Amino acid sequence: MSIPPPAGPQQPYGAPGPYPYGHPGYGPYGRPVSINGLAIASLVLGILCFVPAVGLVLGLIALAQIKRKGERGKGMAVAGSILSTVGLVLWTLALTTGSAADFWDGFKGAATGEGTAFALDKGNCFDSPTGNLEGEAYDIDEVPCSGPHDGEVFAVVTLPGGAYPGDEEVTRNADDKCYALQDGYAMDTWAVPDDVDVYYFIPSRQSWRLGDREITCFFGGTERDTELTGSLRSDPTTLGLDQTVFLSASNAVDTALYEEPEEYAEDDLAANKAWAKDVQVVLGAQIEAMRGHGWGPEAKQPVAELIEEMEDARAEWARAAGAKDADAYYEHYDNGYDYVDGPTTVTAREALGLDTTAPTYEDESEGGGGSDDTGGIDV
Repeated sequence: MSIPPPAGPQQPYGAPGPYPYGHPGYGPYGRPVSINGLAIASLVLGILCFVPAVGLVLGLIALAQIKRKGERGKGMAVAGSILSTVGLVLWTLALTTGSAADFWDGFKGAATGEGTAFALDKGNCFDSPTGNLEGEAYDIDEVPCSGPHDGEVFAVVTLPGGAYPGDEEVTRNADDKCYALQDGYAMDTWAVPDDVDVYYFIPSRQSWRLGDREITCFFGGTERDTELTGSLRSDPTTLGLDQTVFLSASNAVDTALYEEPEEYAEDDLAANKAWAKDVQVVLGAQIEAMRGHGWGPEAKQPVAELIEEMEDARAEWARAAGAKDADAYYEHYDNGYDYVDGPTTVTAREALGLDTTAPTYEDESEGGGGSDDTGGIDV
């Protein structure tokens, strides 16, 4: 942006020349003669060596204006022009040798977080200097997961290229992807504390222009300054085969249960019956998967007892799917939920060396007629 030159000193009425009081450095009534603004701009740009061509042009224009208007700043204009000329030579050399490309790549890396604390990978833990996981983040420090930390990354998702889709669309993508991926990293959902929820870093409009396309999903405390201790990771890289098979089956059933329609059965019996049918099908598939697995000696009997309860629940969900009215539906609905997180599940988990403290749930849905539903804090 060009900088307009300041107006020269006004002359008193009838004055014969530009310096009526005989001193070339002062205007009327002893007021100092103003310094040419373009001279200042030329010197600044010359020192910074950021846009040397502009600094050189401004310096030459400033010299002409100073001569015509009697302003000060000739030394700054000359220095700015010389420094800008040197900078222009260096930029030309950089462009012909490829050094400018290296500089720009480094600049983009710094802006997008590459090579900095923002270049987080799955399994990394970090601290926020402010202890706040919401709003804009300008700096974070990677720390060992074994000690206290503010967040633990469980997934990194790359968005497709193209124009920036807008804050709302990026946030929607982050919600959809991060919440869907959390159980793949923390398969033992009972081991995730109740005061921990899902957060994410998303690209801003500015970082998108520099190539930033990553959504970083992480666990963090729901209260400011709440710290995590130890890793929440429980996946095939940290679990045994028996544990992995058990949790895969349990999480598949939980996912089906979480998809309960928002409308009560009284308002939309057909939708609730269709969902009950889906739960029955998922239960059947997971029962077969658990029966087909060779369990260790300690887990064999507890898991077999749990499978029997799952069979009873599957029959109840089948009856709910065929219910004639809402009352009959809810009777079988409640019976189908009886085994969930019950004593038999706890015994099986204990035999497998998994967490045995059942999570608590908040009912935040507008629908759902029987059991508690999952809750969470929007980010």
